[in-house]
Parts: sequence; C-alpha cells; structure tokens
Amino acid sequence: MKINNNVSLLTYNTFGINAKARFFCEITTIEELELVLKLEEYPNKFVISGGSNMLLTKDIDALVLHLNLKGITMVSESDTEVVINVMAGENWHQLVLWTLDQDYGGLENMSLIPGNTGTSPIQNIGAYGVELKDTFESCEAMEIATQEIKSFSKEDCCFGYRESFFKNEGKGKYIITSVNLKLSKKDHVLNTSYGAIDQELQHMGITAPTIKDVSNAVIAIRKSKLPDPAELGNSGSFFKNPIIDKIDFLRFSEKHPEAPFYKLSEENYKIPAGWLIEQSGFKGKRYGDAGVHKNQALVLVNYGTATGKEIVDLAHKIIDTVYAKFNIRILPEVNVI
Repeated sequence: MKINNNVSLLTYNTFGINAKARFFCEITTIEELELVLKLEEYPNKFVISGGSNMLLTKDIDALVLHLNLKGITMVSESDTEVVINVMAGENWHQLVLWTLDQDYGGLENMSLIPGNTGTSPIQNIGAYGVELKDTFESCEAMEIATQEIKSFSKEDCCFGYRESFFKNEGKGKYIITSVNLKLSKKDHVLNTSYGAIDQELQHMGITAPTIKDVSNAVIAIRKSKLPDPAELGNSGSFFKNPIIDKIDFLRFSEKHPEAPFYKLSEENYKIPAGWLIEQSGFKGKRYGDAGVHKNQALVLVNYGTATGKEIVDLAHKIIDTVYAKFNIRILPEVNVI
C-alpha cells in the first residue's frame, strides 16, 4: 500500500472533474483498509469507489482512499435461490452481466447503472421499477472509528427512495466493504411494465423475454437517453424524482393535466423531474462547458473543462426555476463534495 501526494482525481470521478487529492492510496484488501484508517498522521480521510455519484467542487485536503476490493463468492444456494457476496469494488454493471451469465435473476432492470457495488446501498440504487432493496440481503461495513466490521440487515439499512441509513445517520461513520444479494435461479419474476421496456421488447421482436432480454432492452433504452461517462462527463441522473402528497398533486395536475406521474399510494405521487426540467426550458441547454443533456433533462454533463462549481451553479439555477414554475422543489441525487 503506497501513499502518493497531490494526485489528480480526473479518472476517479465520472463527471471528469480535475480536482486533486492532497494524499491518495489504493485499497485492495480489508487489511489495508483497517491499517490505513489507523494512520494518525492522516486525520482526514475521504473514500472514493466508482466515483459515479459525486460531484467534486474543490480539491480534497485529505487522504483519499480508493476502495478497490474485488471478488464474488457464493454464500448459500437452494433449488430456487442463491445468495452471493459481492465486494465493494466490483463494477455494478459488470456484476449484473455476471449474474445474467449464471442465469440469476433480479438485477436485470438495473443494467448499465454506473458505479461500484459498495455504494449501491447508500443510494438504494434503482431503475425501471426495481430497487436494490428488492434483492438486498445484508451488507458488511467497517466502522471508521473502531475499524470493526459490522453486518447490516435490510431493516438496519432503513432503505427509502434513494435513501438509506448510510446516507443519513451513518454518513461518514462506515465504509461498506461487501454486499449480499439474494437472486432467483429459476422461475424469474420479470418486471417489464415500467417505462418503455415492453415497447422496446416489442421493437426487438421478443414476446417471451428472458432476464437477458430485459437487460438488453434496458441497456438499449439507457444508451438512447443517457451519455456514456467515458465520452461525456456525467453522473447519471443528477436529480431525484420529487414525491408530493395528494393535496399538492391535485393542485399540480389541475394546472398541468398533461404532466406524467406515478401513483405510489393513495397519498403520494411521483412526478418525473426530467419532465419538470424540460418544461422549464433546460433540456439541451449549455452554459460554457456545463450543460443539460439533449436526450435526458435529468442528466447534467461536463462538455470538457467545466468545474464542479459551474455544474453546481447550473443545478441551483434549475432547482430555482422549476420551483418558481411548478411550486415543486427537486433535490440532487448526486453527492456534492
């Protein structure tokens, strides 16, 4: 384990922000993580994994730990289900492809989500009607203060919409080292009703889809809407879809009967943030090298040399404009550092 000075984080964040770490080291084992957390000469530490859900607005005056723990192992298996343990540094999409190769079902709707597995519980990542919590069994995390490994059940994680214990009470206290997922081995339950999955499957000429077919449909949809971070800096969906109560929804729908929505319960409704942003005139707009993607208004992009502050300023401009127009406040999904 080597600690380097003054390291660029350009390739460690999908937004492509050229912030620097005062100190930097690569973590490939649990033992290395325990050792580096004990180093008193580096009191400030900052963890990066896939770098897909953060926006760096300044240099990091700390020891940056790049969590690169690898490995997928079997925990338990029955005739119908399997539980696998996935180390935090495994790329999420590559994990999804691996499960499909094994004919394990449950993750196919979350294909092509950027980032690594270790950060997936923090956000309770999700796409096309499926969330991590649907297959989540448990996770292990190292307590930063004590270097003890603790196990967290689904209940412990307090999952909500893009929310969890690790994003709230546990923020800055734990580093997730691995995740256990329970997946189906046969009789897979497919979820194709959300978004345009059914339509894409029909376009592909598929009437009896497999989990691989669903994954391919999701990949095709995402590629048509979302830019590849390797080609255009971004962090996927920058904003959460706002959830409003019934009274606010009735007021909103009376003024905007054409607006799409998802009824979550008798009292709660989800409004697509992308629609609100597009109706506010931001889709495809560019402000220097910071902009809103032409195909998906939820995605803020770095066209080249945008700073984190320029992207944050654009986000605030969007939030204020949407609120003024619709009286709905959208919130960032991305962690602003």
